[in-house]
Amino acid sequence: MNIEMIEAAAARLDGQVRRTPLLSSPFLDEIAGRRVLVKAECLQHTGSFKFRGGWSAVSALPEDQRRNGVIAFSSGNHAQGVAFAARAHGIPAVIVMPSDAPRLKIANTRGLGAEVVLYDRAHEDRDAIGARLAAERNLTLIKPFDEPQVIAGQGTAGLEIAAQAAAEGVTDGDVLVCCGGGGLTSGIALALEAKAPGLRARPVEPEGFDDVARSLENGAIMSNERTSGSICDAIITPAPGKLTFPIMARLCGSGLVVTEQQAQRAMAAAFTRLKIVLEPGGAVALAAALYHPGQVAGDAVIAVASGGNVDADIFCDAIKRFGDGT
Repeated sequence: MNIEMIEAAAARLDGQVRRTPLLSSPFLDEIAGRRVLVKAECLQHTGSFKFRGGWSAVSALPEDQRRNGVIAFSSGNHAQGVAFAARAHGIPAVIVMPSDAPRLKIANTRGLGAEVVLYDRAHEDRDAIGARLAAERNLTLIKPFDEPQVIAGQGTAGLEIAAQAAAEGVTDGDVLVCCGGGGLTSGIALALEAKAPGLRARPVEPEGFDDVARSLENGAIMSNERTSGSICDAIITPAPGKLTFPIMARLCGSGLVVTEQQAQRAMAAAFTRLKIVLEPGGAVALAAALYHPGQVAGDAVIAVASGGNVDADIFCDAIKRFGDGT
């Protein structure tokens, strides 16, 4: 993985991807005690940054291989990114999704024309299911984070952050990234290394599912004891990737961990102060910026709001409980 791959992905995404804004609010700055800039990837196509990696991977396939179709496994955001890209390229897509994924994500994936195969994430192996279906149907598997072209696509968000931060006069500090397997975090870290070396990527995870933070602390890949049971479904993975972890170990600062309640508070704050909708897993970086300021470096902090695909009942509960935006 290198900056050249990210720049090549950016060229393929040109005219397709949304250049999402950096948003700010004096109310959020007051909570955090510093300037807070929010990279609103919830406004990306399909409601999350995953469109970047999905398009990058599908568009990079040789035509004779691509026409057979693709398969992916995902709780919903990677699913939608791959499904969107497959439909745009006129090819079939099969998506393996956990049966407890948010209803909105399952419905949206089907709405984008993909065939959805549901599985029990507590008792079934999605990798095995995906490998079997790929072999049976001659489909190309696009992994959600441990895939070079996916990492390259996610890294295009880092290229944008580097340019936008410079325009805002921010050249030093932490970039907090909602982290599951590490595709977005490692892609952003590589882009920042090349384009904004004063900025440092920091992975953020929900309490009880902090495999990346523990892996970075121990210098080796650590696994979660559980793979379900959090409202932050979008970033719940068994362990960091074999490709992503070495990148994060080399380039990222230590991981941060937030509670589910802090993620909900950040959802309410983002809605109240920025007028954007975040899912719990897409709000953990903002939660760290707002509620763990002592663990963050710099006069300004950038938080990536990675996705906004949330079921209405979960979103309404967060607004009802923490709707004053503090």
